[in-house]
Amino acid sequence: MVSPRFQPIKQEKISTKIAGQIKTLINNGDLKPGDALPPERELVKVFNVSRASLREALNTLAGMGFLEMSQKHRTIVKSLAAGRITDPLHHLLNEDIQTVFELIEVRKAIESWSAYHAATRATADDIARLEKSVESMRIKIEQGISVVEDDADFHLAISEATHNKIQTHLMFSIYDILKESLGKYYESIKMQDVYEQHCKVVDAIKKRASALASRRMHEHLDYVETSVKELAAPDKKPH
Repeated sequence: MVSPRFQPIKQEKISTKIAGQIKTLINNGDLKPGDALPPERELVKVFNVSRASLREALNTLAGMGFLEMSQKHRTIVKSLAAGRITDPLHHLLNEDIQTVFELIEVRKAIESWSAYHAATRATADDIARLEKSVESMRIKIEQGISVVEDDADFHLAISEATHNKIQTHLMFSIYDILKESLGKYYESIKMQDVYEQHCKVVDAIKKRASALASRRMHEHLDYVETSVKELAAPDKKPH
């Protein structure tokens, strides 16, 4: 009789199990880029582990690029698309405005795709978030308050409505690097026009009109590109 080939049982460290659970939540899209983990004292209770094991797990995930510590000492889910690709882009975007327009071209392709699939995959909660975003933008425009954050939230919400985690992480990284390069111009764009364009995209998504949603997103980004080009002209400066 041939002896069966038994496999040794692996004894995993508590910190490895914690890290594995958090990593699974990130991979499944339950934890999205920019999400903050609960405070350590809460996580210790939830996992029923020691603070030392928890910190070891969080440090391991930070070293792997899944998490990072914010300036407010919160543990944030990091974009999986950040790092080697986006770091050099930061420098290029700051040094050459033409790179900004190349990035807008990439956005047209990616976000038109996002709008198309959001129209078929968006849940009721996804649509509610989009409606909340455009309503917040409307109110702030009336009050003369900056809507740059609402604009970013709108585009990220559409990305998340595709329920494609790679797409979500890519968009988060793109908007992270756009803040510095386009922020100064966005304040000078006619945000009432942007608001109306956002509403049209949401309307198409609600109607499940994929092709229409894609086309309206492309038209919106055409408008952004044209506006930034006008504001970035040598004889013009953003206010």
